[in-house]
Amino acid sequence: MKPSSCLVKPGEKIHFPKHGNELHHEVEVVVQINRGGKVKTEEEACKAIGFITLGLDLTLRDVQDEQKKKGLPWEIAKAFDQSSPIGNFIPFDKSIDLNNISFACKVNGVGKQRGNTGHMMISIQKQLMELSQIWSLLPGDLLYTGTPSGVGPLKIGDTIEIASDVIGSFTWSIVE
Repeated sequence: MKPSSCLVKPGEKIHFPKHGNELHHEVEVVVQINRGGKVKTEEEACKAIGFITLGLDLTLRDVQDEQKKKGLPWEIAKAFDQSSPIGNFIPFDKSIDLNNISFACKVNGVGKQRGNTGHMMISIQKQLMELSQIWSLLPGDLLYTGTPSGVGPLKIGDTIEIASDVIGSFTWSIVE
C-alpha cells in the first residue's frame, strides 16, 4: 500500500523519515493503469498500461526488520511520506518492449543497482494478470514491479539518480 503522500516528483527534496534510521533505495519500473478490470492474457495486460516510468521504493530497513520479528505488517517501513519518488511518465505503446527495459540506480554518482525487465522473476504482464485476479485494476493505479539486486542505504546529503535509456533519468537529494 502506498498513500498518495508517498509520491515525490523528480527534483524535489526527500526528507529523511523520523521513525527509522536505515533508509534503503530500491529502483523499479513503474506502470500506470489506464483500463480497469481484470486481465487474463499478456496482450490484455499490455492494453491495460497507459504510461510507464521509473520509481524508488524507499524502505526503512530497521523498521521492516523489527516489524518482521514481531510478525506485524511492514506498511510503516514502506508507506511513509515521500517513500515513493517517481519519475515522469511516458506513454506506453508497442514500441516499448516490456521484457527488455534496462534501468539503473546511482547514489552520489556510484552505480548501485542495474537491472533489465527481461531478468525479472515474474514479467510485468504476468504480475498484472495475477494481481488483477485479486483486486480489480483501476485507471490511475500504479504498479511498482520489483527491484534488482544492489539495494542499499541512503543518508542525509546523498543524491540518488535512477535512469533508463527507454524511460529517462530522474534525480532526488536526501535532506534532514
